[in-house]
Amino acid sequence: MEFRQILITGGAGFVGSNLSVSLKEAFPSVAVTAFDNLKRRGSELNLARLRGHGIQFVHGDVRCWEDVEQWPAFDLLIDCSAEPSVQAGLDASPLPVIANNLIGTIHCMEAARRNNAALLFLSTSRVYPIAPLNRLAVFEEPTRFRWTGEESLPGFSVEGIAEEFPLDGPRSLYGATKLASELLLQEYAFSYRMPVLINRCGILTGPWQMGKVDQGVVTLWVARHAFDRELTYCGYGGHGKQLRDMLHTSDLFDLLCRQLARPSAWDGRIYNVGGGRAVCASLMELTAVCRELTGKTIDIRSRPETSPVDLRIYVTDHRRATADFGWRPQRAVHDILSDIYSWLQARRSDLRDILA
Repeated sequence: MEFRQILITGGAGFVGSNLSVSLKEAFPSVAVTAFDNLKRRGSELNLARLRGHGIQFVHGDVRCWEDVEQWPAFDLLIDCSAEPSVQAGLDASPLPVIANNLIGTIHCMEAARRNNAALLFLSTSRVYPIAPLNRLAVFEEPTRFRWTGEESLPGFSVEGIAEEFPLDGPRSLYGATKLASELLLQEYAFSYRMPVLINRCGILTGPWQMGKVDQGVVTLWVARHAFDRELTYCGYGGHGKQLRDMLHTSDLFDLLCRQLARPSAWDGRIYNVGGGRAVCASLMELTAVCRELTGKTIDIRSRPETSPVDLRIYVTDHRRATADFGWRPQRAVHDILSDIYSWLQARRSDLRDILA
């Protein structure tokens, strides 16, 4: 790997801390700096973990240019900082999500330009518009919705949603800020010949995720079972049949290592990154696995009303990343949930108040 000084924004968060630790373990001679404002409850638990791996931590806010100007020198910036909730701004001002996800990324790309550095941007599958996704024909099975696959649309097949899926239409404030960031990053790649690569991620999950109702649902599902707290199936009749694919952060790191070894790919191109058809589950199916792992059956309520930003199905078509990097996810749904449960059990006292 040609990069020797890596800075990760959101570095004490779920994805950022896991990538920081994995990079340091895989490349001990590389200097890794984690930058974070510690806003997310539970992120402070990562500080000792980062320190134990020899990772420098810098406290600050990516929205504040004065903080960004104080960064140490770097040759690769991995932008993991975000307001990650698709519900952000729906019932309040949109300014916080815009500041986090657009202004913050603008600060990142300008800092990378001034350092002559490369930039890897973790974007989201939520850049794809809601209405066209929800218009795709489905049939209902006992435990999940499934696409029929009968439509002939660019970027859609039974494999999932590919990079060519049409982008016309509303997608949520969260998705809009990430798409705007993508467009600006491609302009920086073109105008300044900055090495840029964009990964549009679906649901990322695994240990060290402080899951909430609106973000981190897989960890939340395991935690509520582990701590005997109730859950709710929300939307689409309240039956828990919405389907999502998921990706363990260790599989994301495997892809990152392959991307770091291919500098020719860093020209602003975009990859859809997720577990795909082989690693997907509905909420109802997550419940079944959680019951098996924990031996517990908890109360699950039903709320039939559907949020305007919810999706019946989203599954990633990751075949471009597979073709270009020889990569595919290795961890199945049961493996992911088992890994999360083991982490919860090992740190039960620390996590009870945060995740219960």
